[in-house]
Amino acid sequence: MSIVTMESLSLYLVAVGSAAAVVCLCVAAWRRRVREVFRQQGIDGPPPSSFLRGNLSEVQARAPQAVAAEDGGAGQWDLHKDGFDDYCKMIFPFFHKCRKAYGDTYLYWLGQRPALYVTDPELIRAIGRCDSLDMGKPTFQQKGQEPLFGAGVLKANGACWARQRKVIAPEFYMAKVRGMVGLMVSAAQPLLRSWEAAVDGAKGGIAAVDVDADIRSFSFDVISRACFGNDHSTGKEIFLRLRALSGLMSDPSVMFTVPSLRFLPTEKNRRIWRLTQEIRSLILEIARGRRAATGISPGPDFLRSIIDNSGDQPRPDDFVVDNCKNIYFAGQETTAVTATWCLMLLAAHPEWQDRARAEVLDVCGGAAGAAAPDFDMVSRMKTVSMVVLETLRLFPPSSFVVRETLRDVRLGQLLAPKGTYFFVPVSTMHHDPTAWGPTVRRFNPNRFQNGVAVACKHPQAAFMPFGLGARTCLGQNLAIVEAKTLLAVILARFAFALSPDYRHSPAFRLIIEPEFGLRLLIRRVDGFT
Repeated sequence: MSIVTMESLSLYLVAVGSAAAVVCLCVAAWRRRVREVFRQQGIDGPPPSSFLRGNLSEVQARAPQAVAAEDGGAGQWDLHKDGFDDYCKMIFPFFHKCRKAYGDTYLYWLGQRPALYVTDPELIRAIGRCDSLDMGKPTFQQKGQEPLFGAGVLKANGACWARQRKVIAPEFYMAKVRGMVGLMVSAAQPLLRSWEAAVDGAKGGIAAVDVDADIRSFSFDVISRACFGNDHSTGKEIFLRLRALSGLMSDPSVMFTVPSLRFLPTEKNRRIWRLTQEIRSLILEIARGRRAATGISPGPDFLRSIIDNSGDQPRPDDFVVDNCKNIYFAGQETTAVTATWCLMLLAAHPEWQDRARAEVLDVCGGAAGAAAPDFDMVSRMKTVSMVVLETLRLFPPSSFVVRETLRDVRLGQLLAPKGTYFFVPVSTMHHDPTAWGPTVRRFNPNRFQNGVAVACKHPQAAFMPFGLGARTCLGQNLAIVEAKTLLAVILARFAFALSPDYRHSPAFRLIIEPEFGLRLLIRRVDGFT
């Protein structure tokens, strides 16, 4: 009996081994065919270093440290004089190395899938112009980031994305954002009072303040009121859980591959599952209350709009939950981190801080008007706008614009087979000296004095802080107006400088944040005492 069993097992292993060998041969042949398709179009790249993982190990490898000069902190790294390099060189060094070896566009492999790294302006413009539903967000990101985004508008593809965008986009038109400035000013009051108390209690009237939590709290309040209206207290509880969830899922590997162990009951996965369920329950609890309140309107807000439009969706509850989660990132994360980087840059460049403050006081008619600017005042703040745009150039929140061809697609002269990933490195394009000139590393808001269109060569390819083409972030109007409003009320009251403790190190946490936070030295400005 044992002999028969061993023989059967041997035959089974031979059969399995033969099948695996056939699969390997087919995959290798397919890779050679894809490589040849791109080589005939002038695109080459590094060979896969692993049969199963392709170039994933190299892509996920981090630089051992930040640029040496930056490691010592702001005191040793002159942010005013030396400027700011492309953060992708530090966070994703593989791409920079391959670009030098293979050119502006090259092929590499994410597992078994071909991926194109693209910095050629013509090809980027072609990607941006493509409004076909045959291109969309990568399926590996949909799966890997499903707890955070679900099937909401940020990650959906095809007809599902088009249907959701039609409902959600109008909620972020400038006409809607215009009515939110008063809400933003109100949301800033706890931050202002906290900083005033810190300054009043500090020796010499100069306080050291870690500003990250205050800015995030401000942004929480704005988006929770805009999204949930009278239910904003519960909204903040939802967003706090989403923040915790994003922290658990901020591994850079999620950018490039589906976590293969995401279904195993590990401690981390159990926490992700628990937070996901809590968030869903809280959102649906509010939604049920709204639906039950027949004839009672708690005021216009984002939740009311998606509830009213959920009946036409295939899965109404998922539509409500997923898009409430999406709005958190479209309207909160981007704004908070942009405002933080703005303060860092103004602290490092006091001459621009003075110019922006003078404009705020002039436009608002002095300190009294600056205490509560309205939309028209904020719109007239040209210098503040330039500061925000230059901040978005130097520190774009998203590292890459990523697309996948869902069918064979032609982009200009390039034919991309179905299943090809495109990675456009945003920070790299924002730091391209051929587009922005020799001062590309310097903080110079003046480059935007005549608008984005003339700030650089190839503006449609070299400036994309909110994405590209039809998939541009829906919340960009909200993010810019909110950042300007917060800067205005802060500048009117406080002058600030970088603390000697500040360490400049951009870090990838789904978006690009200061790794060690932002600590400022703050004092009152004359006129606000």
